[in-house]
Amino acid sequence: MFDPKLKEALGRVQKPGRYTGGEPGSIYKKKDKVDVRFAFCFPDTYEVGMSFLGEKILYELLNSHENWWCERAFMPWLDMKAEMERLQLPLYTMESKDPLTAFDAVGFTLQYELSYTNILAMLDLAGIPLRAADRDEHWPLIISGGPCVCNAEPMADFFDIMQLGEGEQMLQDICATVEAGKKAGWNKDQLLFELSKIPGVYVPSFYDVTYLPDGRVESIKPNRPGVPERVTKAIVKDMDSFVPPENFVVPMVGAVQDRACVEVLRGCVRGCRFCQAGQLYRPFRERSPKLISESARVLCRNTGYDELSLSSLSTSDHSRLEDILDELNSWAETDHVSLSLPSLRVDNFSQSLVEKTTKVRKSGLTFAAEAGTQRLRDVINKNVTWDQIERGCRIAFAEGYTSVKLYFMMGLPTETLEDIKGIADTAQQVVDLYYSMEHPKGKGVQVTISVACFVPKPDTPFQFCAQDRRETLREKQKYLLSCVHSRKIKVNYHDSATSVLEGVFAKGDRRMGRVIETAYHNGAFFDTWEEFFSYDRWLEAFAACGLDPDFYNYRALGLDEITPWSHLDVGVTHAHLVREYQKAL
Repeated sequence: MFDPKLKEALGRVQKPGRYTGGEPGSIYKKKDKVDVRFAFCFPDTYEVGMSFLGEKILYELLNSHENWWCERAFMPWLDMKAEMERLQLPLYTMESKDPLTAFDAVGFTLQYELSYTNILAMLDLAGIPLRAADRDEHWPLIISGGPCVCNAEPMADFFDIMQLGEGEQMLQDICATVEAGKKAGWNKDQLLFELSKIPGVYVPSFYDVTYLPDGRVESIKPNRPGVPERVTKAIVKDMDSFVPPENFVVPMVGAVQDRACVEVLRGCVRGCRFCQAGQLYRPFRERSPKLISESARVLCRNTGYDELSLSSLSTSDHSRLEDILDELNSWAETDHVSLSLPSLRVDNFSQSLVEKTTKVRKSGLTFAAEAGTQRLRDVINKNVTWDQIERGCRIAFAEGYTSVKLYFMMGLPTETLEDIKGIADTAQQVVDLYYSMEHPKGKGVQVTISVACFVPKPDTPFQFCAQDRRETLREKQKYLLSCVHSRKIKVNYHDSATSVLEGVFAKGDRRMGRVIETAYHNGAFFDTWEEFFSYDRWLEAFAACGLDPDFYNYRALGLDEITPWSHLDVGVTHAHLVREYQKAL
């Protein structure tokens, strides 16, 4: 039954469908029949969270246990947040409508640094103390996972445990331990100690951080016996050992990515020196074509989706991609399901791929060139040449495409203005290529260049680099615009202020927690949304905490420096990162 307060709130907000639940594919269980209740929280709106494949994987996996129940919660939009605060309605899950305080464990995914304040906002809305030190065993266990845990320290004070690595087995082991702890009546300290034995589980309160007089980290050491010196990430060794989800919760309100999706491989063989995901998701592992096809067909039939996305860091690197497409096309065309490959590499893009993915309808085409000159592509180890870009675009235009997106980065190590001009030159060459070929009469070409600001990330060879200053990035953006002379070229670029803050959190230490909490109390949340982001508010928070943001992102790291993530082992050695960094230079 709907709480009368909830009914009142839903009657006053713009999109009540974000908060009602009841979507097809939702899983309901009897509360008195389950031993573990887990709330999976996504720190952004319903539309963004419902696009996240990780949640779909873990939702199905946890709910496959008869006596566990995994439910979902999202960050409410401003109108609903205001109503919940006015009516004193605590943050609840979509399935049971129970408050987060009714759960054994509440898990957040750390996908992006600028969502950190939303996590605090959600805990606050739920009436849960923000800091782990202020919560005993009467409160739910607060957990995080996701790529940002590779440097867990900025958010360490808020979580009881943080999951380093892949969650499929780790989260099941955590739930099993929570269940055992409930039955045995363990206190919080006993539970945390047992959880710390699970591969990939990091308990921040079991580690002490000391600092040098200049502000750098001196050491991060366990403060009790039996706790590992370094936490090693959890890995799923065999991708076929976990069947992809075969039933998604189908959103009531259109999600950002509203389609069926199956993960075809994990990891990447490329070794681009800027790319954190390429390092974190090693080793490279493939799913078998038959399992991909069978799961995808069941998923499409269960959900009614007519578009299927093959998800990975680099789908065209699957050694049996043609086999996968043949398996899928054996039923996709009959079932009117179109295929999309969102992460194609320009160097192995082929006519055969185009033909096999456009049988039902064409989707957009995006190539990641990353840098505007061959010199800079060599520095970042992006092994793509102009000849390969030209060949990829030639195939696309011959197959009837009239628009291409090209991804680049700005602010890369060793970058010069010549490299920035190279971005505009590459786009112009693509426009010229289109008009040099036969093309549909009266149809022009559209080349969109998307330029992100480079952020040095932990566990990459470029973690040692200083980030470009905000003023420098702005100058480069202006210069790029001055180099574009065709109306056929559209330029999109990221706000440099958010990139600067992202860089601070990416390489920040445990002292960042005070800054994040201060900014939140001063009104920071939804920082991923341009209209709510305030750079000045963050500068005020840093000043109030006596910390200088420039120390974190505008300072090159020493090659032998102890970093805030030195005690977290993602499987890439320090020696390898140093070697790759020196090769780049």
